[in-house]
Amino acid sequence: MFQKVFEYAGPHKKGLYVATAIVLVSVLLGVFPFVLAYQVIAPLVMGEAITASFIIQHVILVLVCLVLQALFYGWGLNLSHKAAYDTLLRLRTALQKRFEKLPLGVIQDKGTGTVKKLFVDDVDSLEVLLAHSMPEGIANLMVPIAVYVAMFFVDWKLALLSLASIPLSLVAMMTMYSVGMKKMGPYYMAGQKMNNTIIEYINGMEVVKVFNKDADSYERFRKDISDYRNYTLAWYRAAWPWMAIYSSLLPCTIILTLPVGAWFVLCGWSALPNLILVLCLSLSIGMPLLKSLGFLPTMPQLNYKISALEQVLDAPELQQTNDSFHGIDDTVTYDHVSFAYQTTQPGPDGKPAVVEDEVLHDISFTAKAGQKTALVGESGSGKSTLAKLLIHYYDPQKGSISIGGQKLCDMSLEALNSRISYVAQDQYLFNTSLLENIRLGRLTATDEEVIEAAKKAQCMEFIEKLPQGIHSMAGDAGKMLSGGQRQALTLLMASLKQPKLLLLDEHTAALDPKTADKVLALSDQIVQENNLTTLMITHNMKDAIAHGNRLIMMDAGRVVVDISGEDKKKLTVPDLLALFSRASGSDEANDKMLLS
Repeated sequence: MFQKVFEYAGPHKKGLYVATAIVLVSVLLGVFPFVLAYQVIAPLVMGEAITASFIIQHVILVLVCLVLQALFYGWGLNLSHKAAYDTLLRLRTALQKRFEKLPLGVIQDKGTGTVKKLFVDDVDSLEVLLAHSMPEGIANLMVPIAVYVAMFFVDWKLALLSLASIPLSLVAMMTMYSVGMKKMGPYYMAGQKMNNTIIEYINGMEVVKVFNKDADSYERFRKDISDYRNYTLAWYRAAWPWMAIYSSLLPCTIILTLPVGAWFVLCGWSALPNLILVLCLSLSIGMPLLKSLGFLPTMPQLNYKISALEQVLDAPELQQTNDSFHGIDDTVTYDHVSFAYQTTQPGPDGKPAVVEDEVLHDISFTAKAGQKTALVGESGSGKSTLAKLLIHYYDPQKGSISIGGQKLCDMSLEALNSRISYVAQDQYLFNTSLLENIRLGRLTATDEEVIEAAKKAQCMEFIEKLPQGIHSMAGDAGKMLSGGQRQALTLLMASLKQPKLLLLDEHTAALDPKTADKVLALSDQIVQENNLTTLMITHNMKDAIAHGNRLIMMDAGRVVVDISGEDKKKLTVPDLLALFSRASGSDEANDKMLLS
């Protein structure tokens, strides 16, 4: 049960052992007052004479035991919590190192809600189990076992009677365990879905308000929260009756010992002092038994959460090496690339099942070094997926992608990132100064180099109009800037990085035509000044014709048209649309979407 935890605990598992030993002493100290009570009650019942000082002495000893029990209990839990937090630190560190090796696309697919739940909620919930399950669970179980052994030495018949409540309690507990496990998978999946929906609902609130979609968005928000509530209540409803049964029966260790034991004494089969001692010992272990078995319902959670963490740790790592870039140039080659997104959905048995949706089918083309290759197609044709594969967000299931003849999987991610800049439709800016945001392109750049790059990119025109110029704050996610200004700064960051390859993924899609033309002109300027190999992804045919040396048209995850050089110059937009229509089999209505 604790083997996997100990792997992460490392040197701190010693603290868990010591804590368990100290809590064990605390539980034993809780049994001694009952033994002391027996030493006072037995002589009184048997008619033996005892002094007042004898009774006072035992009362003082009971108080001492109770004080020591509290002190040892607090000491033990203090050590166990420290060991638990140190273990969680090592666990989070191991997760972080593993996440660094996973494809970034896989992490994004999980959603911020799932990742937050994994790193914060699930790991934090292990703290209670680690700090209490092992020291308290083991200590409260070992002491009753030892007491039962002692009772068998006193009178085996009475000891058997005191065991009567345990089998019935265990049946109820195992039933609760079995019922709870069946409902645990859907419960945790509902929790992950709810987390993702809440974060998405909050982040997208502005869009929801603008397009008057409050009802639709809130309905999904309400449904996912209601589903989580329903799954939680269903889980507890299934477990509560059985929990009530075992929590009531288990501490009642004298349920048969008192009546049947008294009959044994009357029949002469047992001695009265032995009955008194067994009754006292039985009463002393009722609460420890309840506590020890009370941790059993948490064990499935511990198993499930550790299994969930291990599933993340066991996810396939991004294929890469420690090699630097040694390609002959910056020609990008897609060689028979196929790719499918993987999603997790509830299976027929309620357990998570992986479903694949292939979005790229045997893609092959070459984007020559120093040229701008335009990928055009409708939404969902696979353009952005090709971009994410190039920046190594994922590994393709089939085929390979290479730069200058060197496959992406044969170089380090750092080597690839130092050579390529990626500009997406909506880039994230941090809530710091524009200067520091731009410097993210190259952290070693001086203030003068950043300002000079901004001037060359003609960005100082709008930067100087801001209250504090280049030292103005960008706001959360860059909200203090317009969409065009954010994209201009993103292009500036990309150029400051001094890449050899520039990837533009629908970088003007969210802009108005006038602003889009300015951003396109800025990107052309950066490309020409630095002689960059460029891959421009767009759904706008006009932009592709005007700014691309080569035009690749995609439909449903396949390349249907590939035109370059003089051939492209001879064709007009209607010619290209007709060519696309014939190659893809799409109708005229869909073709017109490419002109948007």
